[in-house]
This record gives sequence, structure tokens and C-alpha cells, in this order.
Amino acid sequence: MTYQSPFTIRYGSDSMRALWSETAKRRAWRRVWVAVAEAQAAADLISAEQIDEIRAHALDIDLKRAAEIESEIGHDLMAELKTFAEQCPLGGGVLHWGLTSADVQDNADILRQKAALAVLLGPLRDLLLQFAELIEATADLVIMGYTHLQPAEPTTFGYRLSGYAQDLLAHFDALVRLRLNLRGKGIRGAVGTEAPFVDMLADSPITPEMLEATVMDTLDIEAYPITTQTYPRLQDYTLLCQLAGLAATLHKFAFDLRLMQSPGFRTSAEPFGERQVGSSAMPFKRNPVKAEKICSLARQVAASVSIAWHNSATNLLERTLDDSANRRSLIPETFLACDEMLRTALDIVTGLDVDEVGIEDQLTRFGPFAALERILTTLVRAGADRQEMHERLREHSMVAWDMIQNDKPNPLPDRLAADTTILQYLQPARIRALLDARSYVGTAPQRARDLAARIHKRLGPTEKTDE
Repeated sequence: MTYQSPFTIRYGSDSMRALWSETAKRRAWRRVWVAVAEAQAAADLISAEQIDEIRAHALDIDLKRAAEIESEIGHDLMAELKTFAEQCPLGGGVLHWGLTSADVQDNADILRQKAALAVLLGPLRDLLLQFAELIEATADLVIMGYTHLQPAEPTTFGYRLSGYAQDLLAHFDALVRLRLNLRGKGIRGAVGTEAPFVDMLADSPITPEMLEATVMDTLDIEAYPITTQTYPRLQDYTLLCQLAGLAATLHKFAFDLRLMQSPGFRTSAEPFGERQVGSSAMPFKRNPVKAEKICSLARQVAASVSIAWHNSATNLLERTLDDSANRRSLIPETFLACDEMLRTALDIVTGLDVDEVGIEDQLTRFGPFAALERILTTLVRAGADRQEMHERLREHSMVAWDMIQNDKPNPLPDRLAADTTILQYLQPARIRALLDARSYVGTAPQRARDLAARIHKRLGPTEKTDE
């Protein structure tokens, strides 16, 4: 038995784990080697028989043999190269001609990063469409809004959800752009000068730039114009910042849901299975474990940004290797964490339990306070002194607030409707109507529906994430 990462079996989808597997990594390396060999064959540097053999064994990954060689030489890419070369008696001798390890690794990393972003965009799109449906269904459902975690003014549940969805839509567009703009190292040798290829192609009409362009076209990657031994590690920082931004939005949604599920708010709750266990000690518990998992993984994603910053800032001169060890887990696990968070969020939103009884209770208790501004505005419009009315409303609200803190019914409507000074300007029925928070949500319902429509328009069945 040996250590297994939680991402090995617990977090992330099978498709995302497969992308970051040893087999997938080595296939990506071989894809680069084959592309270079094909370009060299087109330049008449290697024979047709050699390239045919190289192509024929491109997918023959032998992890056991590669591990045997690595245990002797201590270099995983060289071990894979030797394994590949052993499989190709004719062509093995020209594999990796002119290359340094980063020519292979860095371009292969971009292949997998682009593929991983495509995987993430799938559940992100599904999550947005599920949000749009729930927003439409709850655009008019009035709830108490909270600022500073204190009851404020009413809003609608659909409008609250729209805040998360708006950010997620921005992340979707940003990740699409990022995927299109990821660039590789190119094929340039140990310090990025292409010096080996200048010598290699000295007697050929093919230039080093032409050979590189052929390779990169085959890989469908654009290369940076300036590289050292690696592509700029600033790109990793940019990538992880984008993923951390996505994690921040998912964290906010999950953290808010944890509040909304608590007894003090009672607005909504994550789905809870019929046989699900909430606590090993307290059988009654329905803990928000899905939302808590999102928050936990989001912290890890946020921490990855700092490591990527150091990898970029301390990649000295043409290259130091102090980024290599952490990048083996940093980028794969960040993608796996985001994948798990998105799929968990989709599960939550799909089965979200909207607590309309709890919502009504909150409105009854706190809604009248939110409407005091309306009362004050209406009183002044009717000719009352603003300062005098503000003080009377303040006195009534303080008494009422103390009573509801002691779990007593909110007396504010009755107190205002019996205040003879206020009654000089407003009738009791008008006062009670103004105190109904359900009619004080402004343009929130329509704005929520507009966002849902925009999501459907942007992410309909014809949406393609690779254009």
C-alpha cells in the first residue's frame, strides 16, 4: 500500500483525472516527439521508414519499463524517451534531436491545460443553465436582503442567485478566451535560441522558424515569440489566477448557502439524500457538507496562486528548476479541485431546497423594518416634518426590535397604525400597505429574468467553447 491523493479517487471527474494521469502525460510527450520527427522528415532530415515506425509506436506507453529506466537514471522524461526509442529500432535514434526537455514538457503541458479547460467549461455551462432555470422560477420570490449580516431591505431569491450567475458567466467567457490564448514554448532548444536547429538545417531550404511553425501547427498551439528554456511562467500565474477567480465565486455561493441553510436565516438548503448521514454523533443533523467541501477546495485553489507567483518571479535567468517539483501537483490538482467544485455546485443548484416557510417567517419578522424608509418618504411628501417623523419611527422601531429579539411577534405595524401624529398624514390601511415588504423590490425581478435570458442566449445548444 502507498499514499493516494484525495484527487486520485475522491475529488474530480474521471475525465479530468484521466487528463492528468501518467499515461496521458506520456502520450502528450510522445505527441510532441512525433510532431517534431514529422517536421524533420518533411525537411528530409530523417527517413520515411523512421517516421513511419515512430508514428506506429506513439501510443505504446509502457509505464513499467519507463519506471525501470527512471530508477537508474533519475529523469522521467529521458526514461520515457529511452522507452520510446527501444520500441523504434529504426527511428529511436533520431527522437529528441535538437530538443531540450522543456521543448517537450512545456508544449505537452499546454496541450493538457487546453484540454482541461475544455473539460471545466462543460460543467460550468451546465451550472449556468441550471442557475438560469432557478432564477426564472424564483425571480418574483421576495426574500429579506441582508447587509452586514443584518436584515436590510427585501430583494428576490432569483435576484440574489443572479449575482452568482453573473460572475460565473464572466468566468465562462474569460476561460474561453484563456484557452484560446494559451501559448507554448515552441521548438527552440536549451535556452530558446534555436541554435541546434540552425546547425541542423544549415544545408536545407527549411528554416528553423519554418520547422517550428510546422510542429506547432500540428500541435495546434501558438508559441511565444520570446522564450528561454521554458515558456514564461507568468502564464501559469495567469491561468491559476483565472481558476482562483472561479473558485472565489463558487466559494461565495457556497458560503452564502451555508448561511441561508442555518436556522437564523432559513432561506434555502442543499439537497440531502434519504439515507445520507449528517453527523456521526448527532443523528438529526443536516450539515451543508457539499457547500463546505466547495469552500474547503476553494481555499486550496486560492493558495495555488501564491506558488505560481513565486514560480514566475524566481525563475532566474534562462531557467531554474525550482518550479518543477511543485508544478507536478500544482496545476493538475487546481484543475481537479475546480472540476469537483463545479460538479458539486451543479448538484446543489439542481436539487436546491427553497424554504418558502422560512422565507415568509423572515419577511414577517423583519420586513416591516425595511419599509420604514418608504413610510418616512411618504410622510414627508404628505407634509410632515422629516426630522420629527424620523425620530417617531426610530422610537417605534427600537421597541419593536427588542420584542422580536425576545421571540415575540413584530408589533411595528400596530404601533405605527395607532400613532396619532402619524395618522394626521397617513391612514392605517395605507401604513400597513407601505409596510408590506413584498412590494418593495424595485426592478429586481425583471433584472433577474433578463440575466437568465442572457445566459440562455449565450450558452444555448449551439454554443461552442473552442471558437
